[in-house]
Amino acid sequence: MTWTPAVKVCGLMRPEDAALASTAGAAYLGVILAPGGKRTVTAARANVILGGIPARRVGVFVDAGENALLADAREAGLHVLQLHGDEPPELADRMRAAGYEVWKAVRARGADDFSRAIHRYAGSVDALLLDGYSPAAHGGTGTRFPWAEVAERLGELPPGMRLVAAGGLTPHNVAEAAAILRPHAVDVSSGVEVSPGVKDPDAVREFVEQVQSLSKQVR
Repeated sequence: MTWTPAVKVCGLMRPEDAALASTAGAAYLGVILAPGGKRTVTAARANVILGGIPARRVGVFVDAGENALLADAREAGLHVLQLHGDEPPELADRMRAAGYEVWKAVRARGADDFSRAIHRYAGSVDALLLDGYSPAAHGGTGTRFPWAEVAERLGELPPGMRLVAAGGLTPHNVAEAAAILRPHAVDVSSGVEVSPGVKDPDAVREFVEQVQSLSKQVR
């Protein structure tokens, strides 16, 4: 039985980079809609960047209110809401009821952070996205989390809650991370860039190729 995780390319700011990622094989394309970041775009711009591309659209938010989430999701044509702040499970429940897939991002310093997030969000989100911890930002810092430590707790994931691995992934380490964590998807942004928001075509293609070369070890 073969298996490869899906690929999400995030922090997209240019239509040509979104098209490149999709053509290379990315199933998810991500845009940063939280204000104030180096890769932040508006919802209207996100719709232009992602327009007409056959991939699932992911919007990244930090502590946005319910009305703002829904308005941006509609304008950008999102399929997935990726929540990077301190959003409560009840908000995630309402977004799922509105028809959106919800990923809750967790900055994991260790396996205990992973376990606490499972306990808090079980039944309310479709996936936990694990990112590395940095006091400097809510995510997107290129910081790794302890893969092997978290892998020992994968059995705590309840049915219906998937794992998305992010944080410091590059074409050089994604195969190792995926083999250890066996995630539903792997998420990359700065690891395939030449500068913030500008993707390196060769790095994007190599990242996807490394992921697609994996073979599955059944859980």
